[in-house]
Amino acid sequence: MPKPAVIIFSSLLLPPSQTFIRDPAEMLQAFTPYYVGSRRVNGLALPGDRTFVINPGNPWGKLQEQIFKLNAFAPSLDRHLQTLKPLLIHAQFGLSGALILPWVERLNLPLIVHYRGADATLDPNAARYTSLNQWVYARRLPRLQQRTHLFLTVSDFIRQRLLAQGFPPAKIRTHYHGVDVDRFQPDPHIPREPVVLFVGRLTAKKGVNVLLKAMAQVQAHCPAAQLVIIGDGPLRPALEATAQDELSHYQFLGVQPPDVVRAWMNRAQVLAAPSITAATGDAEGLPNVVQEAQAMGLPVVSTFHAGIPEAVIPHQTGFLTPEQDHDGLAHYLLQLLQDRDLWQRLSLGGRSHMVAQFNRARQTEQLEAIYREVLAGNR
Repeated sequence: MPKPAVIIFSSLLLPPSQTFIRDPAEMLQAFTPYYVGSRRVNGLALPGDRTFVINPGNPWGKLQEQIFKLNAFAPSLDRHLQTLKPLLIHAQFGLSGALILPWVERLNLPLIVHYRGADATLDPNAARYTSLNQWVYARRLPRLQQRTHLFLTVSDFIRQRLLAQGFPPAKIRTHYHGVDVDRFQPDPHIPREPVVLFVGRLTAKKGVNVLLKAMAQVQAHCPAAQLVIIGDGPLRPALEATAQDELSHYQFLGVQPPDVVRAWMNRAQVLAAPSITAATGDAEGLPNVVQEAQAMGLPVVSTFHAGIPEAVIPHQTGFLTPEQDHDGLAHYLLQLLQDRDLWQRLSLGGRSHMVAQFNRARQTEQLEAIYREVLAGNR
């Protein structure tokens, strides 16, 4: 007997970094996930028979996408949803929740909206003129707060941000997406190298400029230390120029497939995640990379930022510094590069913490229980 359908809706399907959307969906046992979005982007592989986009990438598709966003008119989407007969829609990010809202109302389907970072930390009114999606979101936000059955947040930090914006408390629940601890586990036969690894988008909130300052200090005391940066973004040219001036050993590898990222996590000695709150207010939710690194036995040096302290335990699985503290960042990076006993203790602690508290299989079971709860309440 076919499993009931649920719609995983995200405006863009799916950038390379968004394994935290695809992987839990593909682990669902009682439901079949179908991926629906405004358009496809170069990124993660998705099952072709379960993926639908309004804009296939031609000029007519671009016009259809704009009409869909502005006027909630997309006959092809109507037909697709009618054919699938989904039980609920799980929108990824607040902006996607606002885009799909008219179809939720039209088909009288329960809606779950997952908030993950900037969608909760940016002021909707201040951001409303920065893009069409933001404009639609600000316009539909009161209806979204009223009509949505449940808002999921990736951390308690994001939950508090929604509460501060007037979201109904009874509708908000923190749900950690977790990490696949079977897939992300260290291979002890691979030797660790004096590598500080960064993985993420090269944007302001990631704090890579702070990391470059810290690495200049690290290399002054530990010349063999190397910085490896995986990811791309608008700040890459400026960051590469700074690295060329300040550092002796570094690599910018650009976007890499998950297997390559995992291999570097097994080679490196430290993961640096120096996240900051950007001038726009953009902040993290809970970066997936800090969970994956700890599952790989890779200690994390990060910041007291957003939901990161909910996953990284100072002096047990890694270290945390205040935002923008390049001196503190350098101090802890050096400690983990030079103190083998400390490294081993934090490596084991991080792996144990992820297995006990952030196991994705367990978190996916909880997500399915949330689906059933929402469906029962809707009936």
